[in-house]
Amino acid sequence: MDLSRQGLLGGSFDPVHRAHIALARHALEHLRLGRVTLIPAAQPWQRQALGASAAQRVAMLRLAVADEPGLDISTIEIDRGGPTYTIDTLRALPPGPEYFWILGADQLENFCTWREWEDIVARVQLAVAARPGSQPQPPAALQARLQQLGRTLHHVPMPPSTISATAIRARIARGESADSMLHPAVAQYIQRNALYRNPAA
Repeated sequence: MDLSRQGLLGGSFDPVHRAHIALARHALEHLRLGRVTLIPAAQPWQRQALGASAAQRVAMLRLAVADEPGLDISTIEIDRGGPTYTIDTLRALPPGPEYFWILGADQLENFCTWREWEDIVARVQLAVAARPGSQPQPPAALQARLQQLGRTLHHVPMPPSTISATAIRARIARGESADSMLHPAVAQYIQRNALYRNPAA
């Protein structure tokens, strides 16, 4: 396994679902990465409170990647605690590998609101996948920064997916099944632990 090129996929993973894993797999193959590490956030600063605890989200991630060669998880942000900022995570990574930060097109649109985003772009390659209704075009400021650094925005081709954690939580809160959007072991974990039953979660 060549670990000189590594992918990083951050997120709330509340819960981790099939589209997360599909994005990681497509990035692994298309970008010829040695591995892709999924990094659950401690307290995402741009969204509301999470529906599952940190320990529960990590447990679901472990189940989801257990049978996925090349995928692993890091609890660096949860271990650090407090509001999660990507730049803090990148500064803590060991030097050496070329890192690719993987994100959806919806995240790309808001990228220039991230803390110290200019420094993020200087530290990692950016790789984006399309999502329905959101084309992977970088904001003008990000495009200018990429050009300044002599870099391009990498595209991860994959079939668009309408799966989202928000939709999954809403379905479960209504008493409906979301199993088709989830790894079977994750679906069982959610049911066993009665997660997302409260509509306010």
